[in-house]
Amino acid sequence: MNIRRICRRAAVFAAAAVFLMQSFAMAAGLTSMRFHSGSEHDRVVYEFTTMPVYTTSVSADGRTLTLDLANTSYQGFQAVPANGTRISSISYNKKGNHLLVTMKLKAGLSYQVRTLKNPTRLFVDVLPSSEITGSYANAAQNASSASVNTNAGSTKNTSASAKQDRNSSAGSVSSGIDGDYVQQIAPGLVEHTYVYWDDYGKISAWLLEADPARYKLVPVLAKGKIPGREAVSDIVARAGGVAGINGSYFAPDGDLIGVTKMNGQIVGTTYCTRSAFGLKKDGTPIFGKISYNGTVTMGGVNVSVGGVDCERGADSLVIYNRAYGSTTGTNEYGREYVVRNGRVTDIRQNDSPIPADGVVISVHGTVADELGGVEVGDPVKITEDLGDGWQDADFIVGVGPRLVANGRVNVTADEEEFPADIRIGRAPRSAVGITKDGKYLLAVVDGRQSHSVGLTLTDWARLLVKFGARDVLNLDGGGSSDLVINGEVQNSPSDGQERAVGDALVLVRK
Repeated sequence: MNIRRICRRAAVFAAAAVFLMQSFAMAAGLTSMRFHSGSEHDRVVYEFTTMPVYTTSVSADGRTLTLDLANTSYQGFQAVPANGTRISSISYNKKGNHLLVTMKLKAGLSYQVRTLKNPTRLFVDVLPSSEITGSYANAAQNASSASVNTNAGSTKNTSASAKQDRNSSAGSVSSGIDGDYVQQIAPGLVEHTYVYWDDYGKISAWLLEADPARYKLVPVLAKGKIPGREAVSDIVARAGGVAGINGSYFAPDGDLIGVTKMNGQIVGTTYCTRSAFGLKKDGTPIFGKISYNGTVTMGGVNVSVGGVDCERGADSLVIYNRAYGSTTGTNEYGREYVVRNGRVTDIRQNDSPIPADGVVISVHGTVADELGGVEVGDPVKITEDLGDGWQDADFIVGVGPRLVANGRVNVTADEEEFPADIRIGRAPRSAVGITKDGKYLLAVVDGRQSHSVGLTLTDWARLLVKFGARDVLNLDGGGSSDLVINGEVQNSPSDGQERAVGDALVLVRK
């Protein structure tokens, strides 16, 4: 009797647990579908609000593939007719809270089911059995058995309703590249979600093309000043942009590392010769190598500039402008000259107010000794040289290395002496470029995750050339790689969330 009661109680608790699990599980909404019949396979792509639990099975003759999507709604979903070289038809039937997707296959075929985390998509590839090798073979399904996906959840950076709103207004176009899912986000704004497999595993990349006739590309500082750090999505929102991508290398406090120019004013420097990207006032793009050489002359003494808008080092001179904020924030071990209209207007010890119409020249150690005779009223001459072709640039982002030049792979990491963590290995990457037809190109590839193993710089360059890139500059990568469109993070940053970065390149409507 006691055993029966115990068994009954266990059954009640088990049923309650199942009920609670089902109650808390969010129904997955099937929102859209794409079908492509290419040279390698037929591909069906389904997009969901959240990833459903699903099972797959094949009939004994191998001619019918059934995809059972549990707890899935498809209100408003419109199926695309599928009649390819390998899939002859697809039908949909609702049974309870299950959606059954039935694909009629031609003879001698097998299939592969894969998922993408962000955005939430399920891919079904149908291809000849003989072509399932390497990565395909590891996940290929046995035609006489069923496979079950128990990962019912999918994390997203924004709400499912926002994703649906974007999809409902977006059109679709074809790129002709197998594995490329293309969406027209808005007039003049096209996104590519490209998923493929190489010898190392799965690769997931996102590329955004923008028409310069409709959009302006601008660099924006995190929190509006240096130093500062902020998530790309917050930078884009504050700038009123439609999209954006992480930009420069940066120090832990947010100081930018690399020659940076915004609105015609230099706000970051390096004495290394590195690759950079810029735009002239008329919108003409510039790619090439750049280095900063600055000199300050006052009190009859010439002194080399150690940096602009960065932490002042020992025995050096740093120029601070309003991009650095309202004050220099320096310690008491130096001397500072407030300069307006080409003359010294004040001399202070530290943490000087930075004039909106001038700069502060901060010195330390031996340089302070050299300039010890400077007095209020003395003239000041500041000379800054960036090399040929850069002086009339409206903005410059110095990052690197160069990836693509004139439509060809041209990785300059070795000659620019980048450290091994950037130069070597597969990693998440970001890039900015110009396509052969003159569009802006913002691109990221995920890495260090199961859905994407990342790319080397050379493979990253090859991918971008494949998508029509003419000139491309590598941006900061790793956990910083972050592409935002309409308030949504498109990729999955390897930190598990957006990393706070020093600046971003933002697309704003003209």
